[in-house]
This record gives sequence, C-alpha cells and structure tokens, in this order.
Amino acid sequence: MKATLRSRCVRTFAAGALAAGLLAGGGAGTFAWAAASPKPTPSASAASGSITVKASVTSVKSGDKVTFTGRTKGMPIGSKLVLQHKKGGKWTTLQAGGTVKQGSSYTFDAKLNDKGKQELRVKYGEVTSPTVTVTVK
Repeated sequence: MKATLRSRCVRTFAAGALAAGLLAGGGAGTFAWAAASPKPTPSASAASGSITVKASVTSVKSGDKVTFTGRTKGMPIGSKLVLQHKKGGKWTTLQAGGTVKQGSSYTFDAKLNDKGKQELRVKYGEVTSPTVTVTVK
C-alpha cells in the first residue's frame, strides 16, 4: 500500500511539473511573439477611415457663410471634425467644425474672411477629406 501511495504521489508531482514546464514554455513563446508583433497605433486605425466634403457654393463675398456637408466612414458618431484651410503652404485649423451624426453624415457652416481662392478640407485625427476650393471676393 505504501508503494501504491508513493507511486501516485510521484505521478502527481511529475504531471504537475510537466504541466508547469509546458505553461512556462508556452507562455514564454507567447510573450516573445507578442513582443515581436507590432502594436497598432490609434492613428493607424483612424487612418483607415475616410471623409468626403462638399461646399454649398464655390464663390462667396468675404464674411458670408458656406455650408459644408459630407459623409464619414470608420468614425464613431459624435466624432469632432474640424475645417482647415491652406495658408502659406501650411494647413491651419479654422474656428469651424461639426460632429459626425447618425448615418455617418455631418454638416456645419463657416464664415470665410480671407479673400482669394481658399483650399479647404475637413479633418478628424489623421484622416482628411479631399480639398474643395471656394473663391472669396
């Protein structure tokens, strides 16, 4: 009876040691794989979306309102969109923008004051729309 008890204890201990070794080895392999795989960045996942834009008019007087409308793809409802214009080769954020509504659409008004041809786009994170041109007289 002592031999049977001892052999059961030895088998149990051996099975536990084997299981611990497999878990430790498998865990190390999983850890090494996780460390080697690149992690997605928030901007990378946001860059997979898209924005369209349309201006209500192509020519306005300085200070007049222009309504911008469009649709988004891959952006949650309530996402804040901003309007930008190109000035001196750099994109500058204007004091206009809106939020993504149910159905992935948006609409907002902006007053344009800088005279000349304005290149405008809508932006969310790293995602930007194509540009639209509005001439301000």
